[in-house]
Amino acid sequence: MKPRILIVDDDPGTLASLSRAFALEGYEALTASSGARAFERLADEPVDAILSDVVMPGMDGLEFLSRLKEKVPDVPVILMSGQATVETAVKATRLGALDFLEKPVGLDRLLLTLRNVLRLDRLERENRDLSRRVRDEISLVGMSAPMNALRALMERAAPSDAPILVLGENGTGKELVARALHELSPRRAEPFVPMNCAAVPAELVESELFGHEKGSFSGAVGMRRGLFEQADGGTLFLDEIGDMPAPMQAKLLRVLQDGRFTRVGGTGEQRADVRVVSATNRDVETLVAEGRFREDLLYRINTVSVRVPALRERREDIAELVAHFAEAAARRNRWKARRFSGEAIDLLRQQPWRGNVRELRNIVERVLILSASDPVGAGDVRAALPQAAGAAAKGAAVPAAGLLRDLVDGFERDVIRERLKVLGGHVTNAARSLGLERSHLYKKCKQLGVEIREET
Repeated sequence: MKPRILIVDDDPGTLASLSRAFALEGYEALTASSGARAFERLADEPVDAILSDVVMPGMDGLEFLSRLKEKVPDVPVILMSGQATVETAVKATRLGALDFLEKPVGLDRLLLTLRNVLRLDRLERENRDLSRRVRDEISLVGMSAPMNALRALMERAAPSDAPILVLGENGTGKELVARALHELSPRRAEPFVPMNCAAVPAELVESELFGHEKGSFSGAVGMRRGLFEQADGGTLFLDEIGDMPAPMQAKLLRVLQDGRFTRVGGTGEQRADVRVVSATNRDVETLVAEGRFREDLLYRINTVSVRVPALRERREDIAELVAHFAEAAARRNRWKARRFSGEAIDLLRQQPWRGNVRELRNIVERVLILSASDPVGAGDVRAALPQAAGAAAKGAAVPAAGLLRDLVDGFERDVIRERLKVLGGHVTNAARSLGLERSHLYKKCKQLGVEIREET
């Protein structure tokens, strides 16, 4: 789609010449002979940028700019004038003009300015969209008593540098809580660096955390900064810390004690100022009793513990969560916004939610993909629930011959292919809906010969 530029000038010759020049450059040019006419055009046709003269009868360019920023504050504006003064340029900038050009304006300079303004505007819009998505991801939705208690505890714990251990079942949103703790802390402007301890091979954990020097092992073609260095000044989130290999627990303990570490293959000590937030869905007290987790490390990471409630403990939040997930999915996929009926919400409240909030989110998106209803009804929800797929599977014939491993592989292959098909080939969403880590699903697909697209 061509960028649409509104040119505001009381000189017909200027309007005609700039319109032709912009059209040749691939822009769609609209014209207005006055500020009042410009507002009439803007009411009917949104634009990507505005180029306006300053000296015009009636409403001059500065007044036009001031009123424009009240009505459409996000549209970038370039002002130009044959009677330019420093005072006028400063005033235009304070009112919100992105640039101020002196007439006569060279066409090359004008086109370069316009390209830069459009590029800056695109980056700002992308940043606003990204910020909104981040807020969607880290927002703690729900006003139930367990969620209010969780928020209160987080608000007390976040401002300190004390290590925090986040406890909770799979899918409750432990990483979301960790990110929210970071955003509530004085370190919010610094990096938030996550690591899933269960997803990194045991022999690579040390290099991942502390980095390595060039040539320290096969494949180390250059020096690499570890996650502690990357998180310096900010927060390091160690997810599934209960699965951290035993040899690494002692090394992690030392770093947590004094903030010093050595890269793999290195000799000099490094320092990092890092606040550590850990999380696990396992019973760490049992792991300690079984000798699989160091007791002194538990004390070090567990100055404050935060438990994230399971979804079945806060069913009153389901209506709000559904609305939140439906709205986020509509924005992300540019779908028409839809709501869920009361009957659909009641059916969702009755489910066991073993996968917690993650499972609810996947169900909401699955319903929106498979159903065109507005509002979404209970029947649409019922058809998308796991029980529906299980009931359909019961009717399938059991093969009378074949090795068990081959039969299981065939079933897994069919399930993964169907889930990828339903979710448009999106590997991350498919992994979430299957309750797998993305890296695990990639390995499964490679093992089973399922073709997947690379995500960028």
